[in-house]
Amino acid sequence: MNQELYRQRIAVVGPCGSGKSTLTRQLKARGFRVHEPAQEHSGVPDMWQRLTDPDVLIYLDAELSTIAQRRRIQWGQGYLDKLNRRLRHARRHAHLYLPTDGLTPAEILDRVEHFLQGSRTVNSQQ
Repeated sequence: MNQELYRQRIAVVGPCGSGKSTLTRQLKARGFRVHEPAQEHSGVPDMWQRLTDPDVLIYLDAELSTIAQRRRIQWGQGYLDKLNRRLRHARRHAHLYLPTDGLTPAEILDRVEHFLQGSRTVNSQQ
């Protein structure tokens, strides 16, 4: 990979259980400068920009059924809807929007690395 890729500031956002923490750990282990700004917990729409000012914004998404399979949750669709409202600004500005339903952590990492090596904007959800 091009060394310039490793100098980029990468932010990973999305609702709880979408795979952000796992992806962040995997990318850090590969030498990337990546941060998870926890935008889903902030009522400030552009907190992801204020905390990280990323060169690349990756938005991971997941349906409630997927999130419930991945982790034990005490909340339902209403709370997920609230998280998604908080994330709306980040989703609109994401360079990569990736629904993670049905994907393994390795598949998510592969798709993100492929994106980082190639095209710059893949967000069909704007």
